[in-house]
Amino acid sequence: MLAPMGEFDLIARYFTRPAQRSPLGVGDDCALLAPAPGMQLAVSTDMLVEGRHFLSTVDPARLGHKSLAVNLSDLAACGATPLAFTLALSLPEVNEAWLQGFAQGLFALADAHGCELVGGDTTRGPLNICITVFGEVPAGRALLRSGAQVGDDIWVSGNVGDARLALEVFRGKLALPPGLMQLARERMELPTPRVALGRQLLGIATSAVDLSDGLAGDLSHVLKQSGVGATLDADAVAARLAAAWHPDGHALKLTAEARHAFTLAGGDDYELAFTAPPAARGQVEHAGRAASTPVTRIGRIEAEAGLRLVDAQGQPLASQQFASFDHFG
Repeated sequence: MLAPMGEFDLIARYFTRPAQRSPLGVGDDCALLAPAPGMQLAVSTDMLVEGRHFLSTVDPARLGHKSLAVNLSDLAACGATPLAFTLALSLPEVNEAWLQGFAQGLFALADAHGCELVGGDTTRGPLNICITVFGEVPAGRALLRSGAQVGDDIWVSGNVGDARLALEVFRGKLALPPGLMQLARERMELPTPRVALGRQLLGIATSAVDLSDGLAGDLSHVLKQSGVGATLDADAVAARLAAAWHPDGHALKLTAEARHAFTLAGGDDYELAFTAPPAARGQVEHAGRAASTPVTRIGRIEAEAGLRLVDAQGQPLASQQFASFDHFG
């Protein structure tokens, strides 16, 4: 009979790899990191809790991917290049099949971005995953939430609202054809952090934010910190619901109000919303092509405080509130 696996055996088997950027790798009291000359460290932490952020039935490899992806998305929003990350992992038991899958998904995304695991912690308890990621960005050039200027265009990357479609299916409130559900579920469980786009936008965008809690709510942080307001074309945003079209070409039947709700307040998108001067539209579109990421202009920054929604004809929409997700709200 094999002896039970202890904490340090677990770390050695599933989370120890040869050191790359860090001279120590994992296993010492602290990791050592040094950004390149003229660079600043960008640091972000996210926690995923079972039952709150993910379902118990999620594939462990997909969970490993998403656990790091949500952190890399924060680096993308400030235009930073990933360097390294730490992992704090609480486990109810040592399940080697689960650990193998989780580590596989985690390291596949880490390797794709050259991001090295340099330390962390493990303990017994409810399933809880906390990652802190480190990146570097040229000093004084990071994209911030506070830089939006009156007259700027508002852009969004990729597609928004698809993860919310999958969530509504899991909640039993919506039925989707199998092919469409697969697409929506992949968007929820395998988000693509827009790291390449964030780097391309340095020197072009005036502000940026990653979309984790819903576009309207996350954009409101930019408006508040920049001291501005905005008007959004809600129909242009709704058109970014990629899963609105079944692979066989049949449209998903959703009311305009539902499309607006999913795309403006869906959450779990991990796309970027950003602002840039109208004169930079060509540069923004080139940045999107260079990063192989579609970008869509969805609104404008204005002096009047608050967020206003209009339809495709520029007519104000009936008052609708699209609040950001709040863990304690």
